[in-house]
Amino acid sequence: MGVTFTCGNATGRGLSVAYRLDGTYFENCNCEVACPCSASNLALPASYERCHLLLTFHVDAGEVDGVDVAGTTASVLIDSPKQMSDGGWKVGLLVDEDTSQEQRDALVSVFSGAQGGPAGMFAPLVGEVMGVEHVPMEYQDEGRRHSLRVGDAVDVEIEDFAGAEGSVMTLNGAAHPVGTTITLAQATRARFSAFGYDLDLAGKNGHAAPFSWDV
Repeated sequence: MGVTFTCGNATGRGLSVAYRLDGTYFENCNCEVACPCSASNLALPASYERCHLLLTFHVDAGEVDGVDVAGTTASVLIDSPKQMSDGGWKVGLLVDEDTSQEQRDALVSVFSGAQGGPAGMFAPLVGEVMGVEHVPMEYQDEGRRHSLRVGDAVDVEIEDFAGAEGSVMTLNGAAHPVGTTITLAQATRARFSAFGYDLDLAGKNGHAAPFSWDV
């Protein structure tokens, strides 16, 4: 690949290249709604003994060290202890196969946390890297619904809870890479089979938000 994950010692700052990314994100985990980890900024433990989490980022516009990555998608699969702040996370990365090798390397460098910045916020908690897979990815962001299909391996959709007067319900003040405001949502379907995991998290917790990173 030409790029490796940074585990256990990232600083959260840009290390060697700059990136500018604008897009949308959503996540699904096996916690009950609403996830105590997100609601407490990792102070509280997850709903179950292990936290299984898929974070998906779609880049509408942006570049990594001069490499244009507009229109690309990447997902991070996380398996962590119940108390996520304890670290020791197992992490695998899925990258859209409809990209050039240069784009793939650029995306891995960012979403592995190797380049620091917002995407590297949780890098110090990573203990094991399960690998990188290049896969066909279909991402959709339509109003309150956010979905991802990855071949036969992933089929997940979350729906934001409706708020007052056409708004969506949100969690504010979150210490999250995408920003301090994320939606409160629930998975309408959520099946993924990757890196040795076979999970069905339909009905479980979800969050979504736009993101804008300039490192």
